[in-house]
Amino acid sequence: MSATLDPVDWLLFSLSRAFCSPLAVFIQIQGCVICLTLALGWAFAAYVRNREINRMKVAMKGGNSFAFLCHDINELEHSNQVNLPRVTVVMPLKGFGEHNLHNWRSQITSLYGGPVEFLFVVESTEDPAYHAVSRLLRDFKDDVDAKVIVAGLATTCSQKIHNQLVGVEKMHKGTKYVLFLDDDIRLHPGSIGALTAEMEKRPEIFIQTGYPLDLPSGSLGSYCIYEYHMPCSMGFATGGKTFFLWGGCMMMHADDFRYDNYGVVSGLQDGGYSDDMTLAAISGANKRLITSPPVAVFPHPLASDLSFSRYWNYLRKQTFVLESYISRVNWLMNRGLFSFHSYMSWGFVAPYLMAAIHVAAALEIFIKGYSYGETTCTTTGLLLTSCLAICTFTELLAMWNLTRIEVQLCNMLSPEAPKLSLDYYNWSMIFVAMLVDNFLYPISAFRSHFSQSIDWSGIRYHLKDGKINKIERSKGRGPKFTDLGGKHLYGKKGAPPKASFLSTLARSLCQWHQPKKYEV
Repeated sequence: MSATLDPVDWLLFSLSRAFCSPLAVFIQIQGCVICLTLALGWAFAAYVRNREINRMKVAMKGGNSFAFLCHDINELEHSNQVNLPRVTVVMPLKGFGEHNLHNWRSQITSLYGGPVEFLFVVESTEDPAYHAVSRLLRDFKDDVDAKVIVAGLATTCSQKIHNQLVGVEKMHKGTKYVLFLDDDIRLHPGSIGALTAEMEKRPEIFIQTGYPLDLPSGSLGSYCIYEYHMPCSMGFATGGKTFFLWGGCMMMHADDFRYDNYGVVSGLQDGGYSDDMTLAAISGANKRLITSPPVAVFPHPLASDLSFSRYWNYLRKQTFVLESYISRVNWLMNRGLFSFHSYMSWGFVAPYLMAAIHVAAALEIFIKGYSYGETTCTTTGLLLTSCLAICTFTELLAMWNLTRIEVQLCNMLSPEAPKLSLDYYNWSMIFVAMLVDNFLYPISAFRSHFSQSIDWSGIRYHLKDGKINKIERSKGRGPKFTDLGGKHLYGKKGAPPKASFLSTLARSLCQWHQPKKYEV
């Protein structure tokens, strides 16, 4: 026997019925299509990464114990190693956090057989990174060619770009390739060699890049970061040509900077905010080639205390990138990305809201004994919800599979590093992060568009006509930590960190072991 509808139930059933209209059905089907499209993209990316894993396994079965360095063991012959080109690795630093020692150590203990120098570039000696990296390099002074460079304050571009350009100015005159690395990724022993070999094989390459494998720390903010990066990962797992570029790993021809080819230096120096977006725009304008080798995936540990507010500020920085541009064509492309990404984000979230209403209406019918005739509820809503659930499961399965394969690839590429694991990935939290991140993206994008300013590690940048025209420094009054790595941004001038802080660094250093440069 049915009951009389109360106002809340009436509203619920009315919404459920409205969400069965043609437009609502289209939106829900669109959500399913988005899920399946992402699943297909991740499936292809997993295929590319897994193909590299199989190649390494075949090489190891053939007797090549150093397949994590190169597929052909003959490449490790001395006659080949002595002819390798010189590489300069430039790492712009800002702040110091829990993962930095581990990351820096993985970078300077590269097993690249050719001449290589490492330039750590800081803004000033007041940066906590200055003392931490100086201490590390003293321990390796007989094994690596590395030094710390103080770049000074940026005035015409972002501090990161300024540090990169100062590093390029200081690089060895015989350097053939320059590799820009972020200090929050872990490099594999053979990464520099793999990138260099591809540049030697294909001189027409303008930039080689890679992408991070986020290691969430457990907080919702860290899972939102992981979810934000995952859709882009399919653009880097092509095994070759790509239109995407990640500033955390970029290998380029040194002469492009020496002679300002294609306006590389001037484009970055003249109001540049984002290094990767600026260089990608230059590449597109000059029809230059960007590639991403399948081995260029790097563990990216996220801070254990990564809060939601720090995730939000990171998202703001990412959407703010679309407000910078170097040409009219670049502006149009950024507007297109802005509109497309915002539409797709809310287009992804809306079907789940509708599905929740359909499920709630069905539960009310079951619990209170309403008849379908009285509520005008049909099976259409539940059918759409079931389709969305199946597509969501397929999407999460594809994401899990790609992550699993990338974890396996990273473990094979760094055989002596602590093994990465999927065990601590919380997939229910990842689903929540998918909804939260896609809901917030358009809000962040619109805020970036109307504010035209952003705080990046205690420095506020203001844009005008797509370029930085004003820089304000908080002088210690801004955020104390970076967004993803949770790095301390401020320290005392000319003084090392406190003893307790150094003991923390020492403990972190002992947690990981890599062979010295020439142990092979």
